[in-house]
Amino acid sequence: MTRLADPFFRCLEFIIVACLAAMVIMVFGNVVLRYAFDSGIALSEELSRFLFVWLTFIGAVVVARENAHMGVETLVVRFGPAGRRRCLILSDSLVLVCCAVFFWGTWRQAPLNASNIAPITGISMLWIYGVGFFTSLGIGILTLLRLLKALGNRLSERELAEFAGDFQDDDASSLRRHLE
Repeated sequence: MTRLADPFFRCLEFIIVACLAAMVIMVFGNVVLRYAFDSGIALSEELSRFLFVWLTFIGAVVVARENAHMGVETLVVRFGPAGRRRCLILSDSLVLVCCAVFFWGTWRQAPLNASNIAPITGISMLWIYGVGFFTSLGIGILTLLRLLKALGNRLSERELAEFAGDFQDDDASSLRRHLE
């Protein structure tokens, strides 16, 4: 991924952190209100659920960029570069099909969600379930770029090793440093 995309993904990471912080504040505040004052804020319960949906789906795009989604690596790690490349092409092709189905399903469901209103906040449910558009397009674009790179035989050894889950000790330590 190019350096031009870094600010975008930093922004997504910030949104994830902001969603998580807001959820913690709302849920903790509701717990305190319920047990200390025998009351609560219904709005915070609904909003925290909506934020959780957005956090999860935005996180899926960020994780896709990091090539950190779960995979079955026990077989792929045994292959050489050509076998890994073929598996990556097959895997990414299937992911693209899933992204297309997910986008199409979100598209077909959008009119229904637009007319449904959340019971407490009163917002259109399209604002909640519409995240499917963002996620399917985000993961789809990332996957398509990697697939085109693989089809053009422009994947580096490191990218193939990451796909196969084949990290050397120095790779694992640099990954740990990156995550800290």
